[in-house]
Amino acid sequence: MNETVVRLPDAAATRGYGRALATVLRAGDLVVLTGDLGAGKTTLTQGVGAGLHVRGQVASPTFIIARVHPPLPHEDGSLGPSLVHVDAYRLGSLDEVDALDLDASLDESVTVVEWGEGWVEGLAADRLEVSVQRSRGASTDGSQHADDLDDDGGAGERVVSVRAVGPRWDGVVVPHAPVDEADPADDPDDVHRRSGGTTTVAG
Repeated sequence: MNETVVRLPDAAATRGYGRALATVLRAGDLVVLTGDLGAGKTTLTQGVGAGLHVRGQVASPTFIIARVHPPLPHEDGSLGPSLVHVDAYRLGSLDEVDALDLDASLDESVTVVEWGEGWVEGLAADRLEVSVQRSRGASTDGSQHADDLDDDGGAGERVVSVRAVGPRWDGVVVPHAPVDEADPADDPDDVHRRSGGTTTVAG
């Protein structure tokens, strides 16, 4: 089991590191995200979505539990995997996890599960276990949902630890730095292509 630790100065770098992670992800991969309230799990997933070039705004699934973001075509017309973005924060039992039927789409998608530790490891022997920790002056009291605080202007360093579990990751170099690239929001055509097109899973 290999572990990579990366220090990220702000939210932009956290999204950039998500884009970097996307370069080593492929269909069938499972990413299990853990971290405190507002640590930056959704921010990281936004970067993964941008790197995978998927449709729709990546935001905390919160009350709908999961969203499916289908891929947008690349310039050569090819398609990458969909992104299945899951929030396990309010799940109370393994039966509720089974009801999401995540294994049905696992082979064709990259599945990212926030608050997934202890719930979804049984889906795949091969996975990335990603811990996001954030230093900030103000603490949360738990009254807000975990990543409602992610889009806060970017203050605060994040420390991201990535553990690669299983033979799928043998010989794969996990990124050690974020990708610095333009925000897709700078391209109006890209915003138009990305808007909509997500699918809700569970309610």
